[in-house]
Amino acid sequence: MIDTLFDTVSDLLIRVAELGGPVVLLLIALSVLTLTVILYKLWQFRAAGVGRHKALRLAVAAWDAGDTAIARRELAHSKSYLKPVIAMAFAGRCDAARLDAEAETRFARLESGFRFLDSVAQLSPLLGLFGTVLGMISAFQALQEAGAQVDPSILAGGIWVALLTTAVGLAVAMPTSIVLSWFETRMEAERVLAEKALRSVQSPAGGMPKEAAALAPSGASAHA
Repeated sequence: MIDTLFDTVSDLLIRVAELGGPVVLLLIALSVLTLTVILYKLWQFRAAGVGRHKALRLAVAAWDAGDTAIARRELAHSKSYLKPVIAMAFAGRCDAARLDAEAETRFARLESGFRFLDSVAQLSPLLGLFGTVLGMISAFQALQEAGAQVDPSILAGGIWVALLTTAVGLAVAMPTSIVLSWFETRMEAERVLAEKALRSVQSPAGGMPKEAAALAPSGASAHA
């Protein structure tokens, strides 16, 4: 069964190579790699709890209102990847710059792979266009070799095969660009949430809780 599957895949790749050339094979390989990265990022976002900050929001809201007991209890229930950062802010032993750096470290981990997806979205159409140019060159070479007995079907067949690479390139680039935009939108929302949460903890509307004020570093108020 495995041998049959291997033979089928091999025959398919050979037919694709004959039809669209090595550029199409490259784009197919790139699309498989891109899909792998996208699935990994979706798993990573889910595992980190991106967008799921209910307990963390409640903790920050309680702290903002001056109820530290409820704030710590709600934070203990949170599964957000930002929980350690907010816990550091509750402890009051770090200034704003350190807390921002801790949050950015976690954002950078979640944004790994974005540069690759952006490169695929930009380069895939160019690869497709490159394949089209190569295909057009081959078509006109075949037309020249035909000499006086020119068959229009030779040129027409070469053109549609050449344009196939552009279509494949766009088919890879467009979904990748859409998914990347969605990822970036989610991360922008995460940054806004983290910024608001940290500032609410450092400068609560109900005033700095006594236990936090006693532990806060002397420069924390300047950064808040």
